[in-house]
Amino acid sequence: MEPGSAGSAGSGNGRWAATACVVTGASRGFGRSLARLLAPRLGPGSLLVLLARSAEPLAELAAELRGTGGTGGTGGTGLRVLSLAADLGCEDGLRRATAALREVLPAEPFGRLVLVNNAGSLGDVSKSFLDLTDPAEINAYLAFNVTSALCLTSTALQAFGRRPGSQRTVVNISSLCALKPFRSWALYCSGKAARDMMFQVLALEEPDVRVLSYAPGPLDTDMQLLARTETGDPEMRRYFQSLKESSKLIDCTVSAQKLVKLLEEDTFQSGAHVDFYDI
Repeated sequence: MEPGSAGSAGSGNGRWAATACVVTGASRGFGRSLARLLAPRLGPGSLLVLLARSAEPLAELAAELRGTGGTGGTGGTGLRVLSLAADLGCEDGLRRATAALREVLPAEPFGRLVLVNNAGSLGDVSKSFLDLTDPAEINAYLAFNVTSALCLTSTALQAFGRRPGSQRTVVNISSLCALKPFRSWALYCSGKAARDMMFQVLALEEPDVRVLSYAPGPLDTDMQLLARTETGDPEMRRYFQSLKESSKLIDCTVSAQKLVKLLEEDTFQSGAHVDFYDI
């Protein structure tokens, strides 16, 4: 589908009709804020799948978004919300997540697929490049931050399939670190750069899939707390501390609103890297 045509999938009241939406890393931070913004935009017949490692906050969010404290599927909103607690960094968790997508995505006549690859981790930023000598540590990091995003995306696109008149959108939550090296952040920068390129290849190979890498800016999250307390390089650590002290960290909801606006306007070039500060 061509850029700017997302409105054709609307339900006429500002909500997205019959959309299958998947958000990873949904239990806290940016993913949680984004899920809260997306849910009211998903019209009757839609499905919201929430994935994260932390079961309790994920279940609480799912109940909130259903509009009920119970365990039913849709509450009174017409939106079906499913939550799956799974560690995407291990093979068993990733298999359970992909199996769930294979089950639910082909089951209904959705007209739109939106997949947000938000799950990610910072890695051990107390270490310099030369400290990273353990292949198990490096492979575990890449399994969670790169492998899982590739497997979930390919599985979701295959399960949803090509449907006449439908739209498929894949979002990669990226970072300035995908473009610029940061001392002590070899794992994080490498993972983000790999993901950006991976999704550029997707955009090239699948021109009918809308692909966006969105860098949400320096968010006021637990990850930023780690950045300003654990980063090994003193200059970098002071930089992250200064962001907090000067109130330059961005509220997750503010950044998530910009991403939702990008999705609704749907004018970005597929495969593009768009930063919070570009909008």
